[in-house]
Amino acid sequence: MAGAIIENMSTKKLVIVGVILLIFQVLSFLVGGLIAPSPTTAIPYTATKCVDIRKYHQKWLMPGGRNPCEKIQDFKEATERHIEANDIVFAVHIPKPDLEMSSWFQFMLFVLQFEIVFKLANQIDEAGVVTIDASLAYRDDIVSEWTPMAHSKEQRKLNCVFPANKTKKNEGLPYDCDLLPFMEVGTVAHKYYLVNIRLPVNERKKINIGIGEIKDIGLVSIHQNGGFTKVWFAMKTFLTPSILIIMIWYWRRITLMTRPPVLLEKVIFALGLSMTFINIPVEWFSIGFNWTWMLLFGDIRQGIFYSMLLSFWIIFCGEHLMDQTERNKFSVYWKQVGPIVFGSFCLFIFDMCERGVQLTNPFYSIWASDVGTELAMAFIIVAGICACLYFLFLCFMVFQVFRNISGKKSSLPAMSKARRLHYEGLIFRFKFLMLVTLACAALTVIFFIISQVSEGHWHWGGHTVQVNSAFFTGIYGMWNLYVFAIMFLYAPSHKRYGDEQSNDLLHREDIQLTTTITHVDGPTEIYRMSGKEAQE
Repeated sequence: MAGAIIENMSTKKLVIVGVILLIFQVLSFLVGGLIAPSPTTAIPYTATKCVDIRKYHQKWLMPGGRNPCEKIQDFKEATERHIEANDIVFAVHIPKPDLEMSSWFQFMLFVLQFEIVFKLANQIDEAGVVTIDASLAYRDDIVSEWTPMAHSKEQRKLNCVFPANKTKKNEGLPYDCDLLPFMEVGTVAHKYYLVNIRLPVNERKKINIGIGEIKDIGLVSIHQNGGFTKVWFAMKTFLTPSILIIMIWYWRRITLMTRPPVLLEKVIFALGLSMTFINIPVEWFSIGFNWTWMLLFGDIRQGIFYSMLLSFWIIFCGEHLMDQTERNKFSVYWKQVGPIVFGSFCLFIFDMCERGVQLTNPFYSIWASDVGTELAMAFIIVAGICACLYFLFLCFMVFQVFRNISGKKSSLPAMSKARRLHYEGLIFRFKFLMLVTLACAALTVIFFIISQVSEGHWHWGGHTVQVNSAFFTGIYGMWNLYVFAIMFLYAPSHKRYGDEQSNDLLHREDIQLTTTITHVDGPTEIYRMSGKEAQE
């Protein structure tokens, strides 16, 4: 009976394959660490206070350029000139002078920073909420008129702390205010952008009352670096055909078998499909098209892949538990796979509530309200807890597989020397593959932690190593190499058991191995020996 390649390939060839995969894994880390720049760049802006003498939405107010707006330095000047708060517009031109945006930046994320000073007669209420009338426009040259892109009235809750005593002698000192989410655009299809922010005041409706004295408004723009985008696209373009080719080759070998594919073979093929789906570099089209949905589409692709990967690990370990009463049935794993699918669906709904709405209103943020913040935090906490529990459960299943295989090793001394050495090698191969699986899961967790706490780069001699970029490209390369290795090693082999064994094995009973990839008739043990073999 033909087995899998991992069972029949010689140790020398397997070592060569492993070394090649390891070299590619190291290269994937080096590409991000030494070639690619930091994944993102943050640029601070300070809004210019313009006077809108024509009231609301009569024109776009420019902080500089050919037709700059009428400016004021501070609100003291506005009071002296009898300019009302409703006639002041905070204008920000993106990018800074003599620069232009590029579609290689992929997305723009903005956070808002209010600079509020303490005034005894105008303090911030505990439940202070600022109402923002925000508008966004774009153009592709410096002479064209601004084209409106988005407009919305949003509310953001102020979370400010005054570091000193609230006394008259401390008037003029700034509050310490948290950054507020402001806007996210899923594409950078134009060269210049203009943001106009109004803070309308209406005492009767209590709009923008009790928010303190705002001195300035700052914006921080975050976008993906063009250099990192090019490296990322190049990796996806290179890896897509490699996974596609191995997937076609793998399924062709499955179809050449005289039996129908078993569950593990189907799941491996589905894993290859999900990897191909996330690899396909459709992002190239974002360079020439204004596809604002690319961020959401990327989240969906990533969610499908991770759901498939988590489900695969469960089935992969379960199919190697030889003492299970039932195998080769998807229904056996519904208790484990069901929560994964349900959790992925919940995360999809959460993403649609954020980025789905931003397709029509880039100023929307689920973090803007208390209910949205609590909901978002609940999702993140629950997802983190579930991820930890899943990893522990996966470790437990791998432990069960190890214990099961070790229990079967007690029968090895009863075999002939050649056969015993053969199966000792197989046991080592499967244990090593299980450890690699756990290492992949652990590296993903480490990647998430480092991306949150790391400064982003290390200095090593005369070189700067971009840690975040290295982990982005390294982990992405790792998943591709892992899927590639699984499809290659678990493809049916053209060899047959005993073809390369010594003559004393030629006329013995075929032996079932640890992998269930060739088993379609229910549970089997790590191997089965005839009574004659047991007596040997």
